[in-house]
Amino acid sequence: MTRLVVEADGGSRGNPGVAGYGALVRDGATGRVLAERAAPLGKQSNNVAEYSGLIAGLEAAARIDLAADVEVRMDSKLVVEQMAGRWKIKHEDMRRLALEARELCSARSAAGGSVRFTWIPRADNKDADKLSNDGMDGLTIDRSYADGPDATAVDATRPAAVSERHPDGPADQPDKGLVTDPVPGAAADLGAPTRILLVRHGLTDFTVKGRLDGRGGGDPVLNPDGEAQAQACAAAVRRLVGAEARVVTSALRRARQTGDAIAEALGTTATSDERFDEQGLGDWDGKSMAQVAARWPDELAALRTDPAYARPGGESHDELRDRVLAGWRDVVDAGGTTVLVGHRKPFLVVLAEVLGMPHDRFWRLALAPGSLTGVEVWADGNASVSFVNRTSHL
Repeated sequence: MTRLVVEADGGSRGNPGVAGYGALVRDGATGRVLAERAAPLGKQSNNVAEYSGLIAGLEAAARIDLAADVEVRMDSKLVVEQMAGRWKIKHEDMRRLALEARELCSARSAAGGSVRFTWIPRADNKDADKLSNDGMDGLTIDRSYADGPDATAVDATRPAAVSERHPDGPADQPDKGLVTDPVPGAAADLGAPTRILLVRHGLTDFTVKGRLDGRGGGDPVLNPDGEAQAQACAAAVRRLVGAEARVVTSALRRARQTGDAIAEALGTTATSDERFDEQGLGDWDGKSMAQVAARWPDELAALRTDPAYARPGGESHDELRDRVLAGWRDVVDAGGTTVLVGHRKPFLVVLAEVLGMPHDRFWRLALAPGSLTGVEVWADGNASVSFVNRTSHL
């Protein structure tokens, strides 16, 4: 089992004041530095900066190996104790960031890895502290190393770009969060990866009431909260990818509405592709999960574990997988950056394919309404998941 070490820190000159974060990832066996991250945050508190460093470190580790065992080392007793669940989180900004960090930990657990947190003295965290000072000085650093820091680095050091954790930046500038470098060890001639941002649609009344809404069902529209989520997604996507992206949605109305809001923010027009529709659930469409669980418990278990099982008038997981992956291959082959707006089960199919997860385990991945998930695919077929279920924009 691969073992990685994340060292993370953050700081604020004024608390709150000019803030930045830093993080690095080491090979747990050799101590070699595999990746370095830093970025400014505008005016923020010290604790928000520390959490931002933690998230950056977890995201960098996910790009290296999502299934690795990770030890996170920080000199913030507060963050370590809160992430371990021993201390409560009272501040709203910190609760949001802690949730984002926990979602990254959950994605790693679902892929077969683990995360543990260790407090270290500040004197033992000098490298992450230096990177956080680079962030406070206005630098954004995204370095990946093939053979340790003495080798040639893939370096994306640049002045500050706007990001979800840099609220003082101008709204019309793109965040370079998805413009990342190949994973360590990737061949130099593979070029830039294809980047796909998965966006789950906003809330509908069906979602709120726990009613099933598969392909062929009632095709509900966004409710007012879902419409607000769509607008929040549009702003977040604009920050992440800029205007140079195409938008593809499923053919269902809730996805098309969410996609249209995103396309408008990007200055483009969304196209729909029914291959990304939600799974057809036949006679279960429109029923609540409570009804299904009470009346058809064995059949519900079969739907979750047997890829050949289908409801009358619906489709099996195997049928869903075939159509979704056919669409996915077309998106990957198109290159560039694509914003794909759709549904939980089709996105689980995609993530299972990328991560090599079996059908009966991908249910452990959380994909909330309005969430963002980043995937990068290289020319040789290798892929990485940059982040999963990001909801801090909502």
